[in-house]
Amino acid sequence: MTTTTPSVQLVSDLVARIPEFRDAYESHVFTQGGVLPHVFFWDVVQGTVSSFLEDQDRWRRTLDFLEEQCCRGVLGIDEVIVTSFLGDLPSPPEPGHEIAGQLGPVLSAKFLRIRPLG
Repeated sequence: MTTTTPSVQLVSDLVARIPEFRDAYESHVFTQGGVLPHVFFWDVVQGTVSSFLEDQDRWRRTLDFLEEQCCRGVLGIDEVIVTSFLGDLPSPPEPGHEIAGQLGPVLSAKFLRIRPLG
């Protein structure tokens, strides 16, 4: 019996909820030989920021999903979101840094803890 870690389940749930990440997921699994959540979340950051800059709705759905996941208080999930999503968001003056102002209350609090200057 295979046990799925919370961080791997996070990736599966994200792809199920936001199918626009499916191609990146399939490429990631093929290249990495499995799911490496912290590595995959680099693609999530890039796709989310691109969506924000292009005024598409995927960024909002992604932030809503991540906010819901952070509210659960699961260590493996929080670790991936904080380290490999919030920590990799663009910094001022990089394009897309304004997305930090769109984070929900839980994500925003975590973001301010790790990056108080934005």
